[in-house]
Amino acid sequence: MSDSAALSVNEAFSRLHELTAVDVRTPGEFASGHLPDAVNIPLDRIGRALPHFRQAAEHRPLLVVCASGARAENAVATLASHGVDASSLTGGTTAWAAEGYRLDRPEGRPRTVWAMERQVRFTAGSVVLLGLALGFLVHPVFQLLSVGIAAGLVFSALSNTCGMAVVLGRLPFNRRGEAPLDTSFPSVSPKEPRA
Repeated sequence: MSDSAALSVNEAFSRLHELTAVDVRTPGEFASGHLPDAVNIPLDRIGRALPHFRQAAEHRPLLVVCASGARAENAVATLASHGVDASSLTGGTTAWAAEGYRLDRPEGRPRTVWAMERQVRFTAGSVVLLGLALGFLVHPVFQLLSVGIAAGLVFSALSNTCGMAVVLGRLPFNRRGEAPLDTSFPSVSPKEPRA
């Protein structure tokens, strides 16, 4: 696999037994449903987890997963810049579930966390509405909140990054269940089958 590879859902499903699936969503999103046997390394922890990624990639090809594929593509690019080959899952867990494939969820976790894209849309929309309402009701300067969010969304699209997602990803409900990095990757030898 090369760093630019992206696997379709069906390709990933047929090869899942030979891949190490790494989900780069927040622990809260991961707990709401992830690929079978996937490990969770949030996107903002990739830099600290590089030694673990390198070690895992020596044993099995890496498949990087998120909700829709955008964060996975960013993670694959980051890994590639550090010499680690990985592929992303086209369409992410959303496409995986839409094809009817199973998502694992931890037992005893009834409350699910919204996907990060949904959290960003909700937060951005709320701040825009707040800025407009305060601008009409209190003082026009509050409309700058809406302008700031609009500028941030344009920058996010142009740079393919999202500062708001980084901030939201650090909120406690998105961090619940975060595992330490040293225990995140299974130790699997190249010829050993995965259970």
